[in-house]
Amino acid sequence: MSSPNVAVAQAPGEELRGWLTPLELCVLGAIWGASFLFMRIAADDFGPAPLVEVRLALGSLVLLPFLWRARARFPLRLWPKLALIGAINSAVPFLLFAWAAQRAPAGIGAIANAMTVLFTALVGFLFFGERIGTRRSVALLVGFVGVVVLASGKIAGMSVGAAALAGAAASLLYGLGINLVRRHLTGLPPAAVASATLGVGALLTLPLAIAWWPPQLIPAASWWSAAALGVLCTGAAFVLYYRLIGRIGANRASTVTYLIPLFGVGWAWWLLDEPLTWSMALAGALILGSVAFSQRASR
Repeated sequence: MSSPNVAVAQAPGEELRGWLTPLELCVLGAIWGASFLFMRIAADDFGPAPLVEVRLALGSLVLLPFLWRARARFPLRLWPKLALIGAINSAVPFLLFAWAAQRAPAGIGAIANAMTVLFTALVGFLFFGERIGTRRSVALLVGFVGVVVLASGKIAGMSVGAAALAGAAASLLYGLGINLVRRHLTGLPPAAVASATLGVGALLTLPLAIAWWPPQLIPAASWWSAAALGVLCTGAAFVLYYRLIGRIGANRASTVTYLIPLFGVGWAWWLLDEPLTWSMALAGALILGSVAFSQRASR
């Protein structure tokens, strides 16, 4: 008689987990999609380097308690690796996306960001001896076609090719950074690693931020956007992401990749009146379709 009672007692928890994971994936996709909106708002007033400095510093501070708790596992000899990964996986990609945000609608960077999954597979194949397979090779080819379509488009008569290529280069660096983290930082608490790499990235970016700090006063809206970019889209988002990985695993958590471009384009269209062009729609379909094809192949 106890078994049915136990089952009934557990049902609310099972039901909670059933809808909590999709909800958190949507929230995370909305937050990371909004990062391109915030960059678009603040990039012109701050400039790329100062904006990225604020983002890295605030994100690292939000995650600092995780690093402090695990500080014994971060000996001095580990910090050169953290510095390299911080530059490749945070500082330089953030600079590229911020630079792109000055030159193209927010949706361009959000769509290009989806290439991270494909570039991770490509870097693993080229430099770390991982198998890539026919299906992933086809997915990579289709994804690259999507980037070409995105880069060839024009919005309001303005070419967005340079911004699209900058976003693709940032995604390539993300792919390299993910492979380096897998091979050199496995076993360390992920949130602590994120705090360390973001913090080192902030130190590396600091000279550029000082040199290029804008002489004029920065509007409040841009300060709020920069704060949201660092606290919400970097620090808090990492906490949510690692919580999802702990509950459902890295493969399922990575499905948030499909949501980021949708939210990125949607936020920009809704709040900034940025247009959705046919080239953006076609490029997004090609890139997201190739990512879905690649993920199916990996499973």
